[in-house]
Amino acid sequence: MRSLVLAAALLLATPALAANAPQLAPYAAKQLDKLLPKLAKAGSADAAKPIEEQVLRLFNASGSPSVDLLMTRASAATLAGDKDLAAKLLESITDIAPGFAEAWRVRGMMAADADRDKEAIIYLNRAVTLNPRNFQAYAALAGILAAYGDKKQALQYYRKALAIDPYYDGLDSEVKELSRQVEGEKI
Repeated sequence: MRSLVLAAALLLATPALAANAPQLAPYAAKQLDKLLPKLAKAGSADAAKPIEEQVLRLFNASGSPSVDLLMTRASAATLAGDKDLAAKLLESITDIAPGFAEAWRVRGMMAADADRDKEAIIYLNRAVTLNPRNFQAYAALAGILAAYGDKKQALQYYRKALAIDPYYDGLDSEVKELSRQVEGEKI
């Protein structure tokens, strides 16, 4: 049954993207172009952490004060334990700004937390389609796929996440373990 859900979700996950909706605020995209190479060359997890935090803040930059306000309210609702309100706010955000990748990622994470894996896969796929530099979305998608037994695809997504952020917490061990399972032991 899980394989049927996974197959259906992957088929539905290729989104028709809205041409008029930006992926990120224009200033954020330019700053990401400068920060991501620094992140890849940080040298250590401690050196990478502040750069990673800047990158994550830029992922949250929608370019729309209204969307930013709704994202803030969704975050506050989540922290207050009102997941229903947070889900409604995120749905509203993706309705009015379908090109804002971070809203799709957060929606995917909420769906995954609620064990709605089909939705999570669809939303996370949309997030990485809109923002192929979102290492968090790749890692979350990989985790779901690994749980469904699609270790080969999970490994590919984990590797994409690591290529963007080589110091993302815990991914290195996931890649090593899945590499061993998928590709076998290196001689």
